[in-house]
Amino acid sequence: MIQVLIIEDEEAAAKRLQKLVSEMMPEATFLGTIDSVKNAEEWFAQNPSPDLIFADIQLSDGMSFEIFRRITVTAPIIFTTAYDSFAVKAFKYNAVDYLLKPIDIDELALAIKKVEQ
Repeated sequence: MIQVLIIEDEEAAAKRLQKLVSEMMPEATFLGTIDSVKNAEEWFAQNPSPDLIFADIQLSDGMSFEIFRRITVTAPIIFTTAYDSFAVKAFKYNAVDYLLKPIDIDELALAIKKVEQ
């Protein structure tokens, strides 16, 4: 069983991502969806690290990079964003992959395969 956390401020995007990941990883347990930097920092302060994190880069109250700058996270992170300009920066924060929205199913499958290896 793999515990997955989604950090995404767009509800429709979070639901779609959870649906796609559930189909590809039926053993996944979702710990929830967090919609802001502030809420993510609070969550990490109160919970053990998940096994995998999907993180949108631009959240309503800042960039998800702020979370990972302040909190040590050992879980692999798959960043999701509508912008390709953050790719290099993402790999400084435990990134396994960087997916552009709308998320391509084949690219998601490859990212998950990287995590499973």
